[in-house]
Amino acid sequence: MRIMRTGAAPVGIVLALALAGCSSLEAGGGGSDAAIDELSIVVPAGPGGGWDQTGRAMQANLQDEGLVGSATVTNVDGAGGTVGLANIANASDPNTLLVMGLVMVGAVETNQSQARIEHTTPIARLTEEQEVIVVPAESPYETIDDLLADIEKNGKDVSITGGSAGGTDHILAGMLLKAAGMPPSNIGNKLNYIAYSGGGESLAALLGNNVNAGISGISEYAEQVQAGELRALAVSGEERVDALPDTPTLTEAGYDVVLTNWRGVVAPGSIDDEEREALTTAVTKLAESDAWQATLEEKDWDDAFLAGEEFDTYLDGNIAESLTVLKDIGLIR
Repeated sequence: MRIMRTGAAPVGIVLALALAGCSSLEAGGGGSDAAIDELSIVVPAGPGGGWDQTGRAMQANLQDEGLVGSATVTNVDGAGGTVGLANIANASDPNTLLVMGLVMVGAVETNQSQARIEHTTPIARLTEEQEVIVVPAESPYETIDDLLADIEKNGKDVSITGGSAGGTDHILAGMLLKAAGMPPSNIGNKLNYIAYSGGGESLAALLGNNVNAGISGISEYAEQVQAGELRALAVSGEERVDALPDTPTLTEAGYDVVLTNWRGVVAPGSIDDEEREALTTAVTKLAESDAWQATLEEKDWDDAFLAGEEFDTYLDGNIAESLTVLKDIGLIR
């Protein structure tokens, strides 16, 4: 099955919710002209990964642009974000955003989480990013063909690390095995996927030669590839990326797989229309700012901004579509 990038309805997903510890919505509080005095940004994963990078970039840019009086980032780690989600599912503070994205729907399903995306208030989709498949620099795998052939031959003796179980990285691993000709019913018997909640942990496992390969967003591995510490075998989008210009796409390598990971933010489900509008306005102004555009260029993130009813519709469609894909590659029943 082929999953097209955003604009051709990529697999969707998500999640949501919030944490406490912020003040109420006020104009001009704390000496700031921003409509939101204090904002809490919740990252439902450990440091170093794409969600964490997104949350901290938002924090810096929102403050630098004067769109909030102050912003704090809190990491709530575990189970693909569902631990943080469950803890804040009933949060009532309106000044809270949860960083989320494609990873979340798979985590909700594979962890059988009772806290769901439908319990949140969608605010905006912000970015999308290609995935990259890498191996340690001294690995015998020179191409994606080499890696997949070894998995076919030796099964779970070959380990692949990535983010949360059922998330984007895990989905891509399953899609690759299917595209290589493996029946979905056999993927679970062949795929040895080692899940980590943060990109920093998977990177450490790769650099320590504790795993055979890794899958993550471009921004999480590009620096190590450029430094010669990792070797990139393929990227997952429709075109090559500037950060890794010599790395072929999976399509170029002969595999009918296109997948990009999108990220966005949601708020507690209990907020009212006025509170939602204030958050949406702040995030919209952020997305339009020069500072945010510079961040996108620096991180090699594609601008995928979507808000309001369009984002609501996008989420509904992608949640349904992602469940179909997860079933198709054997990750859920």
